[in-house]
Amino acid sequence: MGLAEAQAERERRDLVTRQVMDESALIRFVVGPDGQVVPDLARKLPGRGLWVAADRASITAAGKGLFSRAAKAPVQASPDLADQVESLLVRRCLEQLGLARREGVLISGFEKSAAAIKGGRAAWLVEAADGARDGRQRLIGLMRHTSRPVGLCGAFGAEELSLALGLENAIHSVLLAGGRADRWTLEVNRLAGFRPLHPREWDRAGPGHTSGDGPNDPCDDGLPGGPGQAVDGQGSDS
Repeated sequence: MGLAEAQAERERRDLVTRQVMDESALIRFVVGPDGQVVPDLARKLPGRGLWVAADRASITAAGKGLFSRAAKAPVQASPDLADQVESLLVRRCLEQLGLARREGVLISGFEKSAAAIKGGRAAWLVEAADGARDGRQRLIGLMRHTSRPVGLCGAFGAEELSLALGLENAIHSVLLAGGRADRWTLEVNRLAGFRPLHPREWDRAGPGHTSGDGPNDPCDDGLPGGPGQAVDGQGSDS
């Protein structure tokens, strides 16, 4: 059993709803020596764990006395605790992408991404939130015609992705199916409780649909002129 599977099988009780949930859907907190509630996303800090569902509303609710009740002692939760958690999750997600690239299981560039999606090897399509529409629309169209479900993430800007991946212009990337993708999925699903993983209009992108920012894409396979042709000038990010 891999790490991702082991984490997903352990269960804890959410102190807000009192529901028993997989650890993968929760954030662990501990009380520091100064009485402050500290996020422990890696689940390694000493002390009794206080578990809260991985979403902004739950953490905000927990900060209104529930941490103290669970700890059976007066503790302090920062007003921006949910923002702290979001920032930590963003860092963890980007670190996972960087590790994936070094391991050779994350590829970048329009042409390589398109080939991976069409070949059924993609687990996630990671698009820069501020990238050009055309290439993104075609890749999203491709991923909707694969036998393997492909996740879509557009939660990070090109600058963030470029820094994490060590590239000059990271716009289109594909995370290949496997253990690293499983670990990324756990992290990015928790991040989804704090920010949308992609703009809603992206769900309408792709062949035969409009994304609300341009004309319908007439290409049946998502690639004008066939595979291997960069369409938005962003194919150099690999």
